[in-house]
Amino acid sequence: MKKVTTIVSIFLIALLCLQEVVHVSSSPFLYARQVYEESSGGRKLEQEQGQEHAQELHCSRERSRAARKVKEEYLIPFVERENYRLSTKCRLHPENDIFSDQEEHKIFVDRHEWQCGYCKKSFREEKFLDQHFDNRHYNLLNVSHGKCLADLCGAMHCDAVTKFRSPRSKCNLAAAARNRHLCESLADNCFPISDGPAAGRLHELFLHQFCDAHTCSGKHKPFSRGGKILMSKFAVTEYLSLSTGKDQSSFFRLAAGALILVLLPVFYLFLYLIQSDVKNRTQELRRIPKAGWKTKPS
Repeated sequence: MKKVTTIVSIFLIALLCLQEVVHVSSSPFLYARQVYEESSGGRKLEQEQGQEHAQELHCSRERSRAARKVKEEYLIPFVERENYRLSTKCRLHPENDIFSDQEEHKIFVDRHEWQCGYCKKSFREEKFLDQHFDNRHYNLLNVSHGKCLADLCGAMHCDAVTKFRSPRSKCNLAAAARNRHLCESLADNCFPISDGPAAGRLHELFLHQFCDAHTCSGKHKPFSRGGKILMSKFAVTEYLSLSTGKDQSSFFRLAAGALILVLLPVFYLFLYLIQSDVKNRTQELRRIPKAGWKTKPS
């Protein structure tokens, strides 16, 4: 009886030890699986949050990019020429662009590679980088009210530089009036005339450059004052005129002197040839043979 009890006790102890060994050996796999599930769940949750953020953000990145392009191309060159600083109250100020920081962190490598300036990840197309910003770097956006540059597309003529609207679409009088009102409010807010002569000139330019074209008559076209390319040509011309303006009078004096030095010998040579020709003709007239003359009868 004692032997049977001993054998059963040893068997139970061995069974308990085996169970403990199996539990210890399987715990790393359970832990790894748990970590994987947690990380997968966290990644999935982060992606879902990124998608929710993108849906909550009612601001078109594409139209904001178009408005930014119009501003940089057709307004900023004139602002820089006047050495004028936009106020932060102006809706065109970079701080009032919700995507400005992300756009500055876009690195263009080549046609098929865009790089994120935050985490250095590479993407084949810009649209994938935009999606990456929406999913991974949403927390870097300033989502405060009134910072969507796309809201200004109507006033800034974004359709003129993109393909958002067909050129044959019918003009809407109400929309044109609404966009003109927004455009004029931008001019008043960004370039108040009370700020001085530079602000006054930029205010007038803004009205001609953007606001006058908000009609259905078709008489005025947007960007009538030109843009960055025209300003570059103007700068080159102005630089050349300034660099040569001081020596212009002396250049004309040198040119006139050189012309006189060249023409004066030609003039004297011409006079010499005329005088030589007249002298030769006179001598020929004097040398007419006397045989041709008739003698008087005696």
